[in-house]
Amino acid sequence: MVAEPRKLKYDEANLRTLTVGDLDALEIGAGILGTGGGGNPYQGKLLALEAIKAGYELKILGTDQIEPDALCMSIGGIGAPVVGTERLREGREGLRCLRAMEDLIRQPIDAIVCEEIGGANAINPLVTAALGGLPILDCDGMGRAFPEMQMTTFSIYGHSSTPSVMCDLHGNAVIFSHAVSEVWHERMARACVVAQGGGAMLATAPMQAHFVHRYGIPKSYTKAIALGQAVIDARKAQEDPIAAVCALEGGRRVFNGKITDLKRHLRGGFAVGEMELAGFDDCTGQTAGVAIQNEFLIFRRNGKVEVTVPDLIVLLDVDTGYPITTEMLRYGQRVAVLAIPCHDLLRSAQALEVVGPKAFGYPELTFSPLPSIASQAA
Repeated sequence: MVAEPRKLKYDEANLRTLTVGDLDALEIGAGILGTGGGGNPYQGKLLALEAIKAGYELKILGTDQIEPDALCMSIGGIGAPVVGTERLREGREGLRCLRAMEDLIRQPIDAIVCEEIGGANAINPLVTAALGGLPILDCDGMGRAFPEMQMTTFSIYGHSSTPSVMCDLHGNAVIFSHAVSEVWHERMARACVVAQGGGAMLATAPMQAHFVHRYGIPKSYTKAIALGQAVIDARKAQEDPIAAVCALEGGRRVFNGKITDLKRHLRGGFAVGEMELAGFDDCTGQTAGVAIQNEFLIFRRNGKVEVTVPDLIVLLDVDTGYPITTEMLRYGQRVAVLAIPCHDLLRSAQALEVVGPKAFGYPELTFSPLPSIASQAA
């Protein structure tokens, strides 16, 4: 018996197929939005390029261009970013997650959703979608990168992540059938990924497209590609790429400094630590510090807190404008520290309970939001 063709929940004319040039820009833009985390985007790009060479197409689709009842599966990497540098992904972990999820729920998935637009976690879901013959929606669950799974807007606004599937490069597949809370899901998955060597891909329970459209951070891929292209164009024109990033995102350059001390280690499946900077140029004579948990969490100048999560703290190479992820930090690097406002979905009281300073062990700090792009325009 010949199987009936699968009925699509979208018009293929609305798909955007990414080019190699788009991937070059996405590598840079995802590194910027990753605020240090999400894994090395260059390695993610290599996997995507191999998929293109093999004849697969990477396609994105607007969240308003898919039927509301379409089934969408969110996926992302779990583990410490430094592990991804020391041990490359096999490349089909995400596809195994997709097939295991479809077997589990006994329904086909219509589209893939990116868990976080930061770093390699922006590109690995694209590869999963391509290998599975699916589009990926132009959104994500963070608008940046965060270290824990319950920190997505999907979880914050009511989606239960279980049942979920986690697959590693060895071929292991673990199913979490139920967790009493999103935090418990994170704890169990984190313990499991440590046993798997510190890195895996995890797919969470599917959502309907109307929920993704309402609670996803919109146009994440479009934004990341535009950011990366702005850096590329500025460098070609011998203009300031850092100023180009700030102009696009309503951000500001808050510090120019050289890394004078760096403490970073693996703890409980996270890369955690502190970084100290000595200022130069207009910051000469000043010092700064950045707290790390996979991502850059807190920025202090001369011991005083100036920027905190969920707003974005971004480190760019002061000469090239390229983003520097936490696992690539080195003593003596000269960096520009940028502060970029996060999306409004991360600024509600409900969200700040999950992604504000208190959630990261800083109960004494109160989130003081940077002016949003909309308010700056006004």
